[in-house]
Amino acid sequence: MGRLTNLLGALGVAATLAGLALGLPAIDRSLPAERAIRSDEPYAIGAGVTVVPPPGAALDVTGTRPGASDGTVLFRLGPVKYAIVVRPFDGDLDTAAERLRQRIVDTTGYQVTGAQLEVSTAGGLAGLQGGYTAPGRGGRYAVFVADGHTIEVTISGNDLDLGRTLPQIEASTRTLRQSDEPR
Repeated sequence: MGRLTNLLGALGVAATLAGLALGLPAIDRSLPAERAIRSDEPYAIGAGVTVVPPPGAALDVTGTRPGASDGTVLFRLGPVKYAIVVRPFDGDLDTAAERLRQRIVDTTGYQVTGAQLEVSTAGGLAGLQGGYTAPGRGGRYAVFVADGHTIEVTISGNDLDLGRTLPQIEASTRTLRQSDEPR
């Protein structure tokens, strides 16, 4: 009788684990990746960095990971991706820009084009910006260095959609702020 009870208990545990292993991913896949987000208040990315999302943007939770010392947010404006990554960094702005440009080429297959231009946010963060392209697709990037972190902005989409949404995204990027509060 004891062996039968143990066998039934073990089968019950195995069935529960199988249900979790199969059921949770199915539930996850059934939920939409994009969530509505307010465009009238700052969104906390990580390490004290915030940004006000552009009007009409949706938060893509599959590419968003807020954190205390770093963080990533991915917004979508239709088919256009607008990503901001904050990570610890001990270097200058030129080095941060070169690393981002190299990462764009190495991981996306895009070609970085043109010269970098100086850019700044409404909160006083100084940075560099540039562009990248692939057949039928384009992108922009900006990088800032603040308080031992890089703030990397990448925007990509097909040329037509990118052209339509770029003004709202650039306005959003100008709202980037680094909090002075201790973490």
